[in-house]
Amino acid sequence: MSNWTVSPDRVPARPKADSWMFLREAARDMRTTGAIAPSGKALARALTEPVRARTPRPLTILEVGAGTGAVTRALIPQLSGGSRLDIVEANPRFAARLRHLVADHPHLAGRPGQVDVHQTYVENLDTEQRYDVIVSGLPLTNFTPRQVETIMGGYLNLLHPGGTLTYFGYLGTRAARALFASRDEGRRHAGVNAVMAAYQSTYAAGRRTVWANLPPAGVWRLDRPLAKP
Repeated sequence: MSNWTVSPDRVPARPKADSWMFLREAARDMRTTGAIAPSGKALARALTEPVRARTPRPLTILEVGAGTGAVTRALIPQLSGGSRLDIVEANPRFAARLRHLVADHPHLAGRPGQVDVHQTYVENLDTEQRYDVIVSGLPLTNFTPRQVETIMGGYLNLLHPGGTLTYFGYLGTRAARALFASRDEGRRHAGVNAVMAAYQSTYAAGRRTVWANLPPAGVWRLDRPLAKP
């Protein structure tokens, strides 16, 4: 496992309205939104690096938990002809915002159907498609260990052999939960950490820390092997 580098591609700035919308949705349901602000530019670059590393060949890409589209804006300009991007977002207000982003994005002009937004949970995504890259923005530490096991197993099944999953977790959450969480909440969080540690030990191909984000985050890269271990 190694720390991989991130190229300095520019990511279009997100509208301020998206930040306010994200804050409102976090107040409505922090458990599924998972943060108080969209991912910053540096975090978006780190999460989407495997896409840039594989272009310009056509790719199939899945983004899960896209929120207001901070990472989506980094993905769309990387789509070469013949590439496909599926976006999964369960929040109906976020999904509507993402559809507007796709409809109005100049890079997608004349490319109907290259990007689809699916308002659903990733566990319920009905598709036969397999992906070269999956980018996950889900707040996994907010779920139960069983849910995380289902989601992570689903990600690996959705990847082509040799495909890559990237996801992130905010730094310092373990210490904060140890100080303020109830006993049941601490037990749930420890169970999630155990599930994630098992996947990391088997599939991790790299990890890097993104300090230029609010809050700072650790980004993991997991690769599905060409042969199942």
